[in-house]
Amino acid sequence: MTEFLQRWMPVDGSAHGAELDYMTGLLHWLMAVLFVGWVLYFVYVLFRFRAGANPKASYTGVKSRFSSYIEIGVVVAEVILLVAFAIPAWARWVTPHDATDDPLMVRVVGQQFAWNVQYPGPDGVFGPSDPHLVDEATNPIGLDRSGAGARDDVVSINQLHLPVDRPVTVLLSTKDVIHSFFLPTMRVKQDAIPGMEIPVHFKPVMTTPEEAKFPACAATKTCWEIACAQLCGLGHYRMRGFFMVHEQADFDAWMDQQVASVLAEYAEPETAPAAEGDGAEAEPAAMEEGHEDHSSH
Repeated sequence: MTEFLQRWMPVDGSAHGAELDYMTGLLHWLMAVLFVGWVLYFVYVLFRFRAGANPKASYTGVKSRFSSYIEIGVVVAEVILLVAFAIPAWARWVTPHDATDDPLMVRVVGQQFAWNVQYPGPDGVFGPSDPHLVDEATNPIGLDRSGAGARDDVVSINQLHLPVDRPVTVLLSTKDVIHSFFLPTMRVKQDAIPGMEIPVHFKPVMTTPEEAKFPACAATKTCWEIACAQLCGLGHYRMRGFFMVHEQADFDAWMDQQVASVLAEYAEPETAPAAEGDGAEAEPAAMEEGHEDHSSH
């Protein structure tokens, strides 16, 4: 069933995706059995209780407990799927990555109707945000560049870059309403709730193929997308971003380029050196002016 369903599913590029796809296959097997069973039962009822065979209505009804046994069986199957598969898998997925695995930390802030992405830069520290500094055109997350750790932070809109074979933790939040952060090819979906920062853990194990790299992929509609899976307003249909998974060396090169650009843009202005002799000339002038003021008294 899983192989059959994968013909119409996005490619799986995450470490946990195979387990999730397997559970999806099991769930579809259960739904298929229920669908076929209820259809056959419906056809049987139409024939068994047709008007020609039952000219008089029966007020006693069916006394068999067979339907109860079927319902109990369905509940047992659902409990097995939930307890034996879904809950253990969920427990593994929400467990934070081991620090020794050097996970990449990324902040993603949803808003109507875009995804803001913040990387902590080489120092590994996220700079502080201030709502009073929010400018939708130049600073959508209100990053305080004067704050500790903020000078080298990299911020992008609707663009997420990740390294392959390295654990990733996305710190998910939202500026306004509920959004749903959805990476189909990573088998990741998590609601962004106002007032909360929710960690999302996964590990990409596949780099983005050429046909899915942005911006060339936009023409063929083969991009790896960041979708919003929660109706969040009139512009919900256009709330999508793009993400790419690189080899570690390529990701490092991209990050170095972004950091260099940020440091150049927010470099502290250098103080112009004083002209030679200016200080020596200024002091006598000031002394002379003070002498004149004193003598006038």
